[in-house]
Amino acid sequence: MTDLFDISGKIAVVTGGATGIGAMITEGLVRAGCRVFIASRKVDVLQAFTAEMNEIVPGSVEYFVTDLSTSEGTTALVEAIAKQTGHIDILINNSGASWGAEFDAFPRSAWNKVLELNVTAIADLTRLMLPLLEKRAQFDAPSRVINIGSIMGSLATPSVTNSVGAYSYTVSKGAVHHLTKLFSNELAPRHITVNAIAPGPFPSRMMAFATDEEEKRQALADNIPLGRIGAAEDMVGTVSWLCSRGGAYITGAIIPVDGGMSASA
Repeated sequence: MTDLFDISGKIAVVTGGATGIGAMITEGLVRAGCRVFIASRKVDVLQAFTAEMNEIVPGSVEYFVTDLSTSEGTTALVEAIAKQTGHIDILINNSGASWGAEFDAFPRSAWNKVLELNVTAIADLTRLMLPLLEKRAQFDAPSRVINIGSIMGSLATPSVTNSVGAYSYTVSKGAVHHLTKLFSNELAPRHITVNAIAPGPFPSRMMAFATDEEEKRQALADNIPLGRIGAAEDMVGTVSWLCSRGGAYITGAIIPVDGGMSASA
């Protein structure tokens, strides 16, 4: 059983890997014995988190500053990582953005900004990473791509709270789920699995408006069947399983990690 879920020695890329769910995933991979490359736009956040992780396991995390919403950004990231390693085993497409506004005031720019990062960047980065992902991919030991979707990608509502609508965000996550299924068929013959995790509420910068105060957090938890918001262990456990031998036969799945919200909606 230990071998079945062992991911030590694997090399992973986690976009947006220094904050929120991305940071949870990065730390989980580090503690599991992986080497992790993380990327985002904020150099100060990347530096601080990388230093924190390297205190846990020296030399386990390296960071890259890039804007993944642009083709130049995705290309630069792949080129930089290729200089550090000849292959990767895991790609976690986690970077994302949101925008909240009333529907009548929701601007066109909010669609462009969110869809560029949440959808186009995932498609582009996955394509560009293929040579690194394929390098050691095997029939019985595939490389893994995990896209971070959302419970909102499967619900016809603009918000899980009573806040203003995140219209472009919910549509983008629905696209991530569909893209995951599409890519799973495309990449299966190349020994690469592609799955998505659809989180419910987790503590993060994006959800801070609903989770940064105990009263708000409890109000949100009251609407979740299991009675609480997600914890780091919930996300890390799912990612670790998908990346291990135990998850090697799963591809094209959209896995809800939401305390039962999607089943009760």
